[in-house]
Amino acid sequence: MSEPVRLVGFVGGLIIVAVTAASVFTTLVIPRSTSSRLLRSISRALAKGLIPLLRHLRSYDAQDRVMALVGPLGMVLLFVAWLALLVVGFGLTIWWGSHAALDSALAVSGSSVFTLGVGGEQVSSTKTLEFVAGGMGLLVIALEIAYLPTLYAAFSSRETEVTLLATRSGTPAWGPEILTRHQRFGTMGELPELYTTWERWAAAVSETHTSYPSLMWFRSPEPSRSWLLALVAMLDAAALHDSLCPASAPRQAKLCLAMGTSCLRSLAQALHIPFDPDPRPTAALRLTQDEFLAGIERMTQVSFPFERTPDDAWRHFKGWRVNYESIADALARLIVPPPAPWLASRPELGDPTWPRVVNRTPDDPEPGGSLA
Repeated sequence: MSEPVRLVGFVGGLIIVAVTAASVFTTLVIPRSTSSRLLRSISRALAKGLIPLLRHLRSYDAQDRVMALVGPLGMVLLFVAWLALLVVGFGLTIWWGSHAALDSALAVSGSSVFTLGVGGEQVSSTKTLEFVAGGMGLLVIALEIAYLPTLYAAFSSRETEVTLLATRSGTPAWGPEILTRHQRFGTMGELPELYTTWERWAAAVSETHTSYPSLMWFRSPEPSRSWLLALVAMLDAAALHDSLCPASAPRQAKLCLAMGTSCLRSLAQALHIPFDPDPRPTAALRLTQDEFLAGIERMTQVSFPFERTPDDAWRHFKGWRVNYESIADALARLIVPPPAPWLASRPELGDPTWPRVVNRTPDDPEPGGSLA
């Protein structure tokens, strides 16, 4: 091979190594929402590739098992891509310095990057490159190993609150059910603390999931639960509370709404999902007024105290939900959470189930499906 071609390969190899090193450094060492382009691209490509397969699966449990592969598999493919790029990049630089065949140079590069020591070339001019390749390969592998505990710690922290919310919101999570159960069990005084907890939860998710986008595709251990459903349910509950009871609703409800909306917008920016940053309160919603009234009816069953009429509250509720509904729907199409009330309809997944709790007592063990 001519010397100019080898020189072009050397320059290209240096560029590949530099870009890969920058990707590793910004993703694992100083993670930011703009630093995980390769990880974001891999996860989105996997999700879009698997979604057509879901139409051929009859049960949501089977679909959930398929989608559960996206997050972990995307992470593994990212690790493989980094190492493969380092092998190619250093292989091209060694090819220029050793004047050996390209396949031989790639073998030396692979041996160095993976610190195997089985493919060394007896060429002194490439020894420095081989040492650099070995050091960088070892560093990348060490960072990848250290990355996993951080990732799963963020996942575990997220899922703890999602699991705790299940008893308050039902499964799948639904905003009106949160208010209904607190009224039914006389725990309305606990709502301010719940709103505060989810304000902090949204802030934590905004930080971790924009830095590590694959976490968005990490699914809950229980198929009927989802971090996205839980967040939307909390936002709907806070918006309902403020819309129906403007005088008595705790101020923490508005703070939860603000932080939750900010979280969804941060995730949308990380995935390049377009949204209106300043929608009009009178803008149209996908959620219909009939669906809204179904939630009001559930709250009426437990004599929830209303300060506004449902028609008047609907206007105010729309003004809140318009800020986050389109983003929640776009994320739902990407990460495929379980069907749920008030979420975007996805016929290929089946009809949403409604959270119900049967009030069984010693005096009435078979209440005929009556709601508690």
